[in-house]
Amino acid sequence: MSAGHEIGALPTPTRDVYSVSRLNREVRVLLERGLPVLWVEGELSNFSQPPSGHWYFSLKDRDAQLRCAMYRLKNSLVGFTPRAGMQVLVRGRISLYEPRGEYQLIVEHLEEAGVGALRREFERLKTRLAAEGLFAQERKRALPRFPRRIGLITSPSGAALHDMLRILARRYPPAAVLLYPTAVQGAAAVPTLVAALGVASARAECDVLILARGGGSLEDLWAFNDERVARAIHACALPLVCGVGHEIDFTIADFVADARAPTPSAAAELVVPDRLACLEALARTLQRLTAGMRRELRSGRARLEAVGHRLMRAHPGVRLQQQMQRLDDLTQRLSGATRGSLHREARHVAELGARLQLHSPQHALGEWRARNRALELRLAGTMREHQARALGRIGTLQARLARAAGQCLAHGSQRLALAQRALDAVSPLATVTRGFAIVKRADGTVLTDAAAVAVGEEIVASLTRGAITARVTGRK
Repeated sequence: MSAGHEIGALPTPTRDVYSVSRLNREVRVLLERGLPVLWVEGELSNFSQPPSGHWYFSLKDRDAQLRCAMYRLKNSLVGFTPRAGMQVLVRGRISLYEPRGEYQLIVEHLEEAGVGALRREFERLKTRLAAEGLFAQERKRALPRFPRRIGLITSPSGAALHDMLRILARRYPPAAVLLYPTAVQGAAAVPTLVAALGVASARAECDVLILARGGGSLEDLWAFNDERVARAIHACALPLVCGVGHEIDFTIADFVADARAPTPSAAAELVVPDRLACLEALARTLQRLTAGMRRELRSGRARLEAVGHRLMRAHPGVRLQQQMQRLDDLTQRLSGATRGSLHREARHVAELGARLQLHSPQHALGEWRARNRALELRLAGTMREHQARALGRIGTLQARLARAAGQCLAHGSQRLALAQRALDAVSPLATVTRGFAIVKRADGTVLTDAAAVAVGEEIVASLTRGAITARVTGRK
């Protein structure tokens, strides 16, 4: 047997041979899965921006360098243009560029290293102070609506001071302004800010405070992100408005203050009302008050007229006139009834006489004369009887009329006396009878105020009986 066919020989092992592409691909997967998102700080170099819009650059320090790529969708959010030699801070993930076998950092965020450190410190302090409750909404105080004095904590040489003074003078001139001068930038800013806040709080001579400075970079505004300043604002006993920087600038002081304004000018507008708006509101209020007073006066006048009409209708003189008119009516009716009765009786007598004349024969003249005489006597008696009855009825009616008139007069007199006593109770003459006097000028104007008469002027004092003319020699 040949050597190649020896009994017991081992088989040749199978080899797993990688291609370069496969190796780079698996290495890329291992790198991307094995390392988390990283923050890297270094010096920017070899920056390039091809027509695609992507950025390619290197980060280096003293001993090494790292290739980086930042795609157009991400670098469009960066607010500045990178340049060689710039110290930057980037956030990204490790990957591998398979065609060249070079590992690189895919950058998702890029910022200047100094600003990034400040922002991290800002976020750290903001989180800690928020946890302590310095930013809590329930501790923030309302601003006074009409402040009498406003305290400004700012630089005496800054443009922000002049802007605030101009706006305060234009919008609300009555408010006084007190300046607490302080540095707003540099090493002296934090101590002077803390001292000014402490002095303003201790003196309590203002109704509201404005902590302000104009715009600037993050480093310029950093004094307002200091923890000491934040705690001084929190300990301040007065309402405080923070107006630092521009609209896009936020500081720790903004979160601690009772109110935040985007600019110093906006802070000045926030703490005082608009004078013109106040005047317009007062004018509207005056119009409503005037209209209400006029309505009340019209209503009172209508009620007074209604009471006057009721008093006139209930006056005893009116009732007495009505009763007198009824008495006249009854008297006329009685007289008419009496005359009618007498006229009927006379007509009846005439009729009887005429009948007598018609039925009287000559041969019975004597008899008829006698009977006629008797009839005349009876007629006369009847007439006298009727007259007596009529006179009796007239007397009875007159007596009843007199009693009714007396009762009406007594009732009317009683009501007139009650009304007279009520009128005397409110009459100024009743006051005069108690020893007082009504003092008037010579032209008849009643005096109620000593200041309304001049020394040397002639006055007239009306008493219960008569009047006294005097001349003013002095006033008290």
